[in-house]
Amino acid sequence: MSAAAVEHPYEQPTLLEAADLISSRLTGHRVEIIGGQIAVTPPADASHSRALTRIMATLIAAGMNGDGSEVHQAVGVWLPDGPSDYAVPDLSITDADIDDHPVEYNCYDPAAFRLVLEVTSSNLGDDLKKKPSAYASAGIPVYVIVDRQNRRVMVLTEPSDGEYRVNAVHRPGQSFVLPASIGAEVKLDVDAVLGPEK
Repeated sequence: MSAAAVEHPYEQPTLLEAADLISSRLTGHRVEIIGGQIAVTPPADASHSRALTRIMATLIAAGMNGDGSEVHQAVGVWLPDGPSDYAVPDLSITDADIDDHPVEYNCYDPAAFRLVLEVTSSNLGDDLKKKPSAYASAGIPVYVIVDRQNRRVMVLTEPSDGEYRVNAVHRPGQSFVLPASIGAEVKLDVDAVLGPEK
């Protein structure tokens, strides 16, 4: 008599569990869930890091790390697009009481974010297509994209119905002021942000 095969149901991990597993196996990679899909970005290069450092220094010099606001790198924002969606912007300006607004999975309520910023790398499509919709749906007032490949800085504002209604594009040789909604007057120089062309 042969034993009948016993079927054990396979429990598929949730998106958050899968993202956590990927994150634990790919040290240094950024794992996000955007639009119900897991996105994995390899560690940043030195040029990416320099751009963030220059922007962060300018923001702090303008007083953005005090008087009710804080500047952060790689702090997670919970997104309303799906039950497990979250992103980890390269840089953000938040309300100073962000610790009072945790949601889940080391992410915070998007209402605490005044600005999110991404410096493009291998995930150019996510930064230019998926994230604008996700951040606008979350109601984040300002999304800045430092597009190194196309040598431009884009400032998206006025989120409504899952999109930003205003998209200002700034090119080398130009300077611009970030929207007053971030809490201070901050002027950025495109050449300084992008660094030398390679």
